[in-house]
Amino acid sequence: MSSMNRRRLLLTGSGAAMGIGLVPSPAAAARTRPAMPGAVTVTPDDARYTDLVSGLNQRWVAAPDRIVLPTTTRQVVELVQDAVDRELRISVRGGGHCFEDFVFNSEVDVVINMSRMNAVSFDEIRQAFAVEGGATLLHVYESLYEGWGVTIPGGACYSVGVGGHVSGGGYGMLSRAHGLTVDHLDAVEVVVVDASGKARSVVAGRDPGDPNHDLFWAHTGAGGGNFGVITKYWFRTPGSTGRDRGALLPRPPAEVFVTMASWPWEDVSKEGFVGLLEFYGSWLERHKDVSSPYKDMCVWLMPNHQSAGDIALIAQMDATVPDAPRLLTDFLDQLNQALGVSDTPRVPERTNGTYRSKYATTQRLPWLRATRYVGTVSPTQTDPNMRAKHKSAYHRRGFTRRQIETIYEHLTRSPQKARIAGLVMPSTGGRIAEVDPTATAVAQRDSIMKVTYETYWYDESDDAANIAWVRGVYADVYADTGGVPVPGERTDGCYVNYPDSDLGDARFNRSSVPWHDLYFKANYRRLQDVKRRWDPDNVFRHRQSVRA
Repeated sequence: MSSMNRRRLLLTGSGAAMGIGLVPSPAAAARTRPAMPGAVTVTPDDARYTDLVSGLNQRWVAAPDRIVLPTTTRQVVELVQDAVDRELRISVRGGGHCFEDFVFNSEVDVVINMSRMNAVSFDEIRQAFAVEGGATLLHVYESLYEGWGVTIPGGACYSVGVGGHVSGGGYGMLSRAHGLTVDHLDAVEVVVVDASGKARSVVAGRDPGDPNHDLFWAHTGAGGGNFGVITKYWFRTPGSTGRDRGALLPRPPAEVFVTMASWPWEDVSKEGFVGLLEFYGSWLERHKDVSSPYKDMCVWLMPNHQSAGDIALIAQMDATVPDAPRLLTDFLDQLNQALGVSDTPRVPERTNGTYRSKYATTQRLPWLRATRYVGTVSPTQTDPNMRAKHKSAYHRRGFTRRQIETIYEHLTRSPQKARIAGLVMPSTGGRIAEVDPTATAVAQRDSIMKVTYETYWYDESDDAANIAWVRGVYADVYADTGGVPVPGERTDGCYVNYPDSDLGDARFNRSSVPWHDLYFKANYRRLQDVKRRWDPDNVFRHRQSVRA
C-alpha cells in the first residue's frame, strides 16, 4: 500500500469553513467594535487573524471584521446579542471541517469560534456526560474513555468538531454496533434569538414532555448553522439507569483488529474491479442487520483514482467477538477472490501484534490506541494547503453493473491534477437501522453504505478541473435519477454533514427532488416548524440552512 493511501482516511463532516478574501470590506471595517469583555477578539490587524479565517478546505477563506472566541455560554449570549444589535452577520466555527462555504464566506461579519469551549465532564444533576460545543472528537473519546471507560459512536477523523458533527447525526467505526451519535444524545444547550431580537440560552432535552423538545429533535440531524450557537451537548444512552457512570454510554471493545489493505491498480483488471464492487454491495446487503455476525465490524472501501496508485480499504472489528479472527479473514479472502488476486490474509493473536500479507496489514490494538491511529494519520485532514470538493449518497443497495462500469471509467481516465481523488464507501446498517426515521432528524436509517465522491488538490489553478471531475462521475453514476441519488429503492438522498451546494443548482440536480428533501426527506417540514419558532428572523443561516 502506498504511504499516501495508507494514511488516507474517513471524513465525517461537521463544523466550519468558507469565504473569499483576507481584507475586510470598507463597510465591514466601519462596523468593527472594541473587544467583547470576557471573550478573546481577533481583528484584521492581529497576527492570529489569518489562522482563524479558514478551515480544512482552503477554497474558503473569509474576511470577517472580527473573530471572537468565548469560554462560557454567557459570553456567547453577549456576543450574539451584540451582533444582532449591530446587524452583523454571524457564523459559527466548530472544528473547521465544513466542506462548503457555510462558515467562511464573503457575507460574514463575525465568526464565533468555539474552540476554547471544549470541556468534557459528568453532570451530576442530569446524570449525563457534558461536552462543550467546541470540543473535537479525539478529545471527547480520550476524555470519556480515560475517565469513565465509555464512548460515543462518532466519526474517525480526530479534529472534527462536535458542534456540526453531532447536529448532523454523526456516525463512525462503532455505529453498526451502537447506532448514530445522536442516538445517545440526551440534551443540547443552544443560544437562540427570539422575534424581539433578544439572545438567550435554552436547554432542550430528549424527553418528549420537554417544552423545548422540538429544538432538541432538530439537533439530531439538521446539521450546524440553522437555529443558534450550540454551546453544550449531554450524552446518555436511552434506557440507561443507575449510578454507575460506566453504564450510561456504550463501552467500546477492549481490543480491535485494524486492517489496512491496498491493491495496486496494475493488479486490478476491469473485471476484477467490477467483481470487487459487486461483492462489496452484495456483502453489505447480506450483513445489514444486527443479527449479522459482522455487526461489530466497520469497513471503508476506497476506490481511488488510478493516478493515486491503488484501491484501499480499512476495516475495524471488535477482536473480542467470538470467532472474530476467522470472520475477518473470511471477509478479506472474499475480497481478494472478487478481485481475482491471490493473498493469504491472517490476523494476529496477540495484543499489539501485526500480520502483513501481500495486500493487507492487520494489527490487534487496544481500542483507544487504534482510535488515535485511525483518526490521526490522514493527510487530507492534516495538510494545511488542501482544496477539496465532495458529494455524497446513501445507498440502500449496491451499485448496478452500469454504475460500477461508469465509476471504473472515471477512475481510470487520464491522471487528475489532484493529491487524491476517488470514492469512499463506508458500511452502515446494524443498529443505525433500528431507529425510526422520524425519531431523529436523520431520515436515512436503512442504508447499507454512505458514499462520498471527493477530490483534494493544492493549486487554485486546478479548481475547475477537479470540481468538474467530481461533478462528472456523480452525474454519470446517478444519470437515471437526474444526476442525484433520489430516495428510492436503491438510493436514499444525501448526507447533510457532507454538504454539496450543487444540489440546489438545476444544472446539476435535474431531478424533481429539491436539495432539502435529498438531505431530510419528509422531516424537512418539521424542521421548518422548528426554524419558525426558534429563529424567526433567520439570524443563523447559510446557503443550505433550513428555511422557514
